[in-house]
Amino acid sequence: MKKVSISAVSYTNSKAFVFGLENSNIIEKIDLQKDIPADCAEKLINNKVDIGLIPIATLPLVPNGEIIGQYCIGSDGAVNSVFLFSDLPLDEIKTIRLDAHSRTSNNLTKVLFHFYLKRPITYLTPDDSYTKEDAHVLIGDRTFGKTKQFKTVLDLGQLWKDFTGLPFVYAAWVANKKLNPEFITEFNDALKMGLDNLDNVIAQLKPIPDFNYKDYFYHNLKFNLDESKREAIVLFLNRIENLPK
Repeated sequence: MKKVSISAVSYTNSKAFVFGLENSNIIEKIDLQKDIPADCAEKLINNKVDIGLIPIATLPLVPNGEIIGQYCIGSDGAVNSVFLFSDLPLDEIKTIRLDAHSRTSNNLTKVLFHFYLKRPITYLTPDDSYTKEDAHVLIGDRTFGKTKQFKTVLDLGQLWKDFTGLPFVYAAWVANKKLNPEFITEFNDALKMGLDNLDNVIAQLKPIPDFNYKDYFYHNLKFNLDESKREAIVLFLNRIENLPK
């Protein structure tokens, strides 16, 4: 029987999901790969894998893309790993360097500044190395313990919550083809098993100064893909579609 290929995010925020997949019987049925978010999306879009934990902004780019299961990487307010960092006050920021790792966080930044902060911004890509930015987007493990290093620190999940009143979904499990319902049930059960073992997951992580893993997993991250998060996905994708081209 052909194994189902899965690309999971290699960041700490998906460690519980990976733990569940690797420590349940489903591991015999899958080919599990670990990638940065952008690569998860690229593999799913180009049919290199069957399921990906992909940045939600890339959902419209996946041929036959369909969110599966009951879980996601989300927050209901501060997520503590998706930031805009700067040494300038917010009202002086005119240029922002985007993060090469995730389309969602980059688009979230653009949505927040255009629709809610209503500020014109010039966005720089990681390739614009000759240009000095006023601020930069940084996501994932690379942000851990760094919030005290900058004068201006904006948690993008909190900012979205402040303006919309909604939680936010950074990444969801998406398939690019129809899968056996029994497999999806087993897949969900494996993810839940990982979430039920958060303390074991945390115990395996290397301590980082000025960062609390227990707080991160139990208070910042929200894993259930409930109706309010689905509403947030619809709103966010609509906002992206209506950004200035």
